[in-house]
Amino acid sequence: MLVNMKEMLNKAKNGHYGVSFFNAVNMEMARSIIETAEELKAPVIVGTAEVLLPAMNLDDVAKYLIPMAKEASVPIAVHYDHGLTFEKCMEALRLGFTSIMYDCSTLGYEDNLEKVAEMVRICHGMNVTVEGELGHVGDNAGSGKLENPSDYYTDPDMAVDFVNRTEIDALAVAVGNAHGDYAFPPKLDFDRIDIISQRTGIPLVLHGGSGLSDTDFETAVKLGISKINIFTDIDKAGKRGIEKGLQAGAKTMMELMPYEIEEMKAVVKEKMRLFGSIGKA
Repeated sequence: MLVNMKEMLNKAKNGHYGVSFFNAVNMEMARSIIETAEELKAPVIVGTAEVLLPAMNLDDVAKYLIPMAKEASVPIAVHYDHGLTFEKCMEALRLGFTSIMYDCSTLGYEDNLEKVAEMVRICHGMNVTVEGELGHVGDNAGSGKLENPSDYYTDPDMAVDFVNRTEIDALAVAVGNAHGDYAFPPKLDFDRIDIISQRTGIPLVLHGGSGLSDTDFETAVKLGISKINIFTDIDKAGKRGIEKGLQAGAKTMMELMPYEIEEMKAVVKEKMRLFGSIGKA
């Protein structure tokens, strides 16, 4: 069933488990995620991000994800992640996405707050949830790499003000996490997660989940992380599946697809187990 994130994440926060968000830039990814969620009776969030649109445009993503979510036997939110422009966020709304992350985290505090609050006013009128980001989650490689990541960590006092003034439904926090592959084991600021969770009272979101240890995840969820974003792990799993298929003698895309889906399903299942969402649908 197609839902927004509000009830899903509030239940996760109160139940001390996490809900997975997986980017699904093709049908094989979407099948892997949704079929596994149904098998495990787990809620899940699927979608895409603005930076991934070269792989599959937003209109095409909506054409397969939204009908699949509607027909699913478990709650599924279709989320537009890291929306960088107002125009693309509005396009996602028109296409039927049920959740929007408007990422203005690289702007000054008041600009970020003002723009996200405007998005909340629009989205809440359409029964669509909004995720904001305070602090800045950088990348482990490329232009988003931060020289001193701790300078961009989410400030708890600002988080309280930001949540109260924007009325967002979920807050993405910067606590030592980063997008992409970790070159070195990350050190998450668990005390910061705990403080922000207690003081804001809303579900927190951990971006850059691929590559964190099981202990990192378990501790973060226990302290208030309710949504965990995964892409690199499932993306690599698809590649592994194709390689296995080729080694097994597959000669066509049709023959490769079962291997690809099997590997991605294994990652989805493991994350749902780790985050504690199995049986929570």
